[in-house]
Amino acid sequence: MPGCPDERDRDVADISARWAASGAAGLSGRPDGPALDVPCGVIEVVEAAATTVRDLTERAGRCVALDGLALLGERAALSGLVRQGAVSCGGATRLLHAADGWLALSLARSDDIDSLPAWLDGAPPLPDVADAELLWAVLATAVRSRPVGELIERATLLGMPVGGFGEVAEGPTTAVDVVPLDGQVPPKPIDELVVVDLSALWAGPLCADLLARAGARLIKVESADRPDGARLGTPLFFDLLHAGHDSVCIDFRSEAGRRDLRRLIRRADVVIEASRPRALRQLGVDANAIDGPRVWLSITAHGATGLAAPRIGFGDDAAIAGGLATRDELGPCFCADAIADPLTGIVAASAVLEALDRGGRWRIEASLSRTARLAAAGPMTHIAGLQLAAPRAREPLGTAAPMGLHTDAVLAALG
Repeated sequence: MPGCPDERDRDVADISARWAASGAAGLSGRPDGPALDVPCGVIEVVEAAATTVRDLTERAGRCVALDGLALLGERAALSGLVRQGAVSCGGATRLLHAADGWLALSLARSDDIDSLPAWLDGAPPLPDVADAELLWAVLATAVRSRPVGELIERATLLGMPVGGFGEVAEGPTTAVDVVPLDGQVPPKPIDELVVVDLSALWAGPLCADLLARAGARLIKVESADRPDGARLGTPLFFDLLHAGHDSVCIDFRSEAGRRDLRRLIRRADVVIEASRPRALRQLGVDANAIDGPRVWLSITAHGATGLAAPRIGFGDDAAIAGGLATRDELGPCFCADAIADPLTGIVAASAVLEALDRGGRWRIEASLSRTARLAAAGPMTHIAGLQLAAPRAREPLGTAAPMGLHTDAVLAALG
């Protein structure tokens, strides 16, 4: 009968087998121990989104058939990353035990390292950052006596990426909010769509890449003084997400540049951005006031409103905030590689395609920690005794364009 223990066991066994074959299953756990299980919700969220992407793009005439679970291990496959337990696969984020729980701190940016003395209110004195292990040891001792809430509050004020384990409470059963905007427009063929991608790193670019593979024209827009940080990473991974996209570079510090940005946005069918609301307002951009885009996708770390709006976050610390982790007797470990990023990217792509299929104008809000919270549901997989596939990646469709290669042509086409 449905829901009986035997059926649930079979479901977990089937899900576990698919997870073991994904290429991402070996990325969770201690480096000197076995791979650890993850919540079944991870597999269910990814597979549901991949099915939506496949079905809608097939109906539109250019099917994007995804090996959805494999997307979670693509960066590891191309960058040679492995599981490191309480250290993220990428190495920049660590789990620390505070006075009343666990938190994840990311030090991927030099600005975050510079903010450490203020975060800890000047005590204790910190060692030279050249000795990374000593620095982390001092930080681990320093946060032991401080509550998670206080550390998150101070990090928010300083613009530092910190996530408290499981801080995202039970909430909506969907990963995104979809809000209708004024304006009735009929659906448009995907191969006639223009997508302006203002995002960076992984979640937004993955969403953009899937739309491009479905036939949309992609225009990647980068700031002249703050290019996409992923350009500094593994070139093959950047190629994977950006090959075939037009590259536009704009000086957001100048009024002419900000005017060009607004013109681009008005001509777009889809806008993808991952900025804090304040940053967009400083550029004169208001998603609710600009006519033109059919879909405005906003990706944030923890949400676009209230106390969450100013917070910074990346894939690993946001996953921890959503309670998405694995665990052994020593405590929590990171779940796969920056998992909230690819999870949110594929979920966002499915939501954008659904909105485009309906017609009209829509605002879609997705957050890394909320998506992680949804994926943290359900029983744990059971991969003990199963053979785990190595991480794998799709074949890049070419080489990504140098930054700004298409700026003059794209802006000239606007008139």
